[in-house]
Amino acid sequence: MKSGWGPLAAVCALVIGVYACMAQSGVVELLSPNAAGTYYNLLVDGFRVGQLSLKKDVPPGLTRLADPYNPVANGKYQAPPYRLLDLSYYRGRLYLYFGVTPALILFWPYVALTGHYLFHRQAVAIFCSVGFLSSLVLLRALWRRYYVGVSVGVLTACALALGLATAVPVLLSQSDVYEVPISCGYMLTMLALGAIWCALHEPERRCRWLAVASLVYGLALGARPSLLFGASILLVPVAQARREGPPMGARLLAAMGPIMFIGFGLMLYNSLRFGSPFEFGIHYQLAGERQVTRQLFNLRYLWFNFRVYFLEPARWSARSPFVLGTAALPMPAGYAKVGSFGVLTNIPLTWLALAAPLAWRNPSGQAEPLLRWFVIAVALLFGTCAAPLLLFESAILRYDVDFLPTLVLLATIGIFGLERALADRPVWRRTARWAWGGLAVLSVAFNLLATVERYAEAHNTLGNNLLLAGKVSEAIGEYETAVRMSPDYAVAHFDLGHALELADRPLDAIRHYEQAVWIQPDFTDAQVSLGVILARTGRVKEAMGHWEQALRVKPDQAEAHFNLGLALAGLGRTQEAIGHYEAVLRIKPDDAEAHNNLGLALVQAGRVQDAIEHWERALRINPDCAEAHYNLGVALEQVGRPQDALGHYGRAFQIQPDFTEARTALARLLSYRDGQDRHPSGNANSPSKP
Repeated sequence: MKSGWGPLAAVCALVIGVYACMAQSGVVELLSPNAAGTYYNLLVDGFRVGQLSLKKDVPPGLTRLADPYNPVANGKYQAPPYRLLDLSYYRGRLYLYFGVTPALILFWPYVALTGHYLFHRQAVAIFCSVGFLSSLVLLRALWRRYYVGVSVGVLTACALALGLATAVPVLLSQSDVYEVPISCGYMLTMLALGAIWCALHEPERRCRWLAVASLVYGLALGARPSLLFGASILLVPVAQARREGPPMGARLLAAMGPIMFIGFGLMLYNSLRFGSPFEFGIHYQLAGERQVTRQLFNLRYLWFNFRVYFLEPARWSARSPFVLGTAALPMPAGYAKVGSFGVLTNIPLTWLALAAPLAWRNPSGQAEPLLRWFVIAVALLFGTCAAPLLLFESAILRYDVDFLPTLVLLATIGIFGLERALADRPVWRRTARWAWGGLAVLSVAFNLLATVERYAEAHNTLGNNLLLAGKVSEAIGEYETAVRMSPDYAVAHFDLGHALELADRPLDAIRHYEQAVWIQPDFTDAQVSLGVILARTGRVKEAMGHWEQALRVKPDQAEAHFNLGLALAGLGRTQEAIGHYEAVLRIKPDDAEAHNNLGLALVQAGRVQDAIEHWERALRINPDCAEAHYNLGVALEQVGRPQDALGHYGRAFQIQPDFTEARTALARLLSYRDGQDRHPSGNANSPSKP
C-alpha cells in the first residue's frame, strides 16, 4: 500500500526551505543590536531573575511624564535609543502584552540549554515549520484512513497548499514580536487538532488524548488569547462519545481540566502584573495611539471586517511586486487600520471548503461518522477563531493566520471529497482537477507575491523609526529601498517625500508626493502634504486643488480644511476661509492653531468680539501660544481694554523673546502708561498673520 511519505518529504523540504529563506526580521527586531535585546528575550531574562516584567530599565523621563500614555509625550521613548514601542508600562515597570507561551516553551528553554538567544525571526520560522508539519501529518492521516483511493499527486498538491497558501509566507516576511505569538498559536492549534483526531479515532485512549488537546490548546491561549472560543473543539470528541455511556465525567474532566488550569494561571499572571485577571497589558501599551481608552471590540465593525477579511480584492499592478494593498475604504467611526485582503477573492482555493460535506460520504454513499465529527471540529475552529477578529478595531494581514490555515485544511478535505465523489467519472474528475489546481496555483502565487510588499513595508517602517530618531539621511535610504522593491507602494513614496522635505529637497519631495497621489488618488494625507509643499513654492492654486480633492474623498480631513483656510484668507476670500476654519474646529475642537487663525479671519470680517472669544479658547488649550497672546492683545486694544492687552503682550514676549511685534507693542503701552492718563484712540498694531 502506498504510504505517500516520499512526495510528502519532498514537500516538507521545499516548504520549510521557503520558510527559512523568507523569515526576515521586522522593524522592532532590526532596531535591536542583538538577540538578547529583543522583547521575548528581555522577558525571559526578567523571569530568570524572579520578576514578571522585562529586564529593561525604564527611562527616567518616562516616569516623570504627567500622562505616560500620551503618544505625543512618549513618542521619543518609542524610537531608538530607548526602543519601547508597543511595550506595556505600568507602575514603573515594562511588560510584554504579547502572549507568554512562546517565552515558556521556546525562548527560555533555548537559552537555558544553549546559553544563546533566539531572534524573533528564528522563533517564527520554527513555530511555522512545526505547525505546517503538524497539519501535514494530519492531512496524511485523513488520506490514509478515508481517501486511500485518491492519488498521491493530489495529496502532494494539497500539502503544498497547506504550506504556501495559508498567509504563513506573509507572516514570515516580517518576523517580529507581533508575529511570534501568532505563529505559536498556529502551531499549537494544529497540534490540538491532531490530538482531537486521535481522541476521535482511538476510543481506548480518548481521555488521554483529550487531556493532551486541552493542555496544548490552553498553551495556545497563552500565546493568543483571541483563540479562546476555539476551545469549543475540545467538546467535539465528548459529544461524539455521548452514547458510549459512562464515564462522561472523566471525558469532560480530561477536556476541560488542563485548559482551565492554564486559564487560571493566566488570570493570576495578569493580576500580579496589572491588578486585573482580564488585563493583558494592551491598555498600557506605549504605541502610536493612546491605548488606555481605546474600545477594541465593537459590533459595528462586524460587516466591515467581514468585507475586508473575506471579500475585498487586492489591487494589482503591471510592475513588481504586482500585488498591492486593497483600495482605501470608508472606515467605521473609531476604527483604526485596514491592512488585509479578502481571502475568498485573493486565495480562491478557500472556496473548496464548501465541498467539505462531501468528505464524509464513502464510495457506497454511506456516512463516515468519525470523519464528519472531525470536519465539524475543523469548521468550528475556523469559525470561532475568525469571529473575534470580525469585531476588532483593525484588520491586519498577519491576523489571517488565526483562521486561514484551518480554512485551507477544510478546502483540502473538500478536494479529497470531490476526488472520491468523481472517482467513477474520469472526465468530470479531470475537469475538477484543472479547476481546483488552477485555484491552488493562484492562491500560492498570491501568498508569495504579497510577501514582496511586506518586505518593502519593513524597510518603510524602519525608515519611519529612523526619522523619529532624527536620522533623516538613513531614513531616506530605507524609503528608497522600499520604493525600489515596490515601485507602486504609495505610502513609501509619501514617506520618502516627507523625509526629502525635511532634508530641504523640495523638488524631489514634490515628485514623490505626486507619485503617491498618482498611484492612489484617494490617499488624502499625500494630497494634503503635496498641497502644502506646492503652496510653499508659490503654486497656491495647484495646492488648493489637491486640498479640495482630499476633501472630496474625506470631508472630515482637518488638515485640508485648515490649509484651504490659510490659502483663502491670503487671497482675501475671508468668508470662505472662516467656513474652513470652523470645519476644522467641528472635527478637532481643541485645535489651538485653528482657533487662532479663525480669530484672524474674523477680525478681517469685522467680527472682533468673536475673534476675542476664539483667541481666549486657543489660550485655554495652549497657554504658551505667543501668537494668540499677541493677537488677543491687539484685539483688546481695539475694544478699549489696554490694561488687559498689556498682560498678553508681556506674556507673548516672555514666551518668545524674539517676537518683535510683541516687544514693540509692550514698549509702546508701557511708555504710554508711564507718561499719559488716557489711551489714544486707535492703535498702530494689527494681528499677526499666520
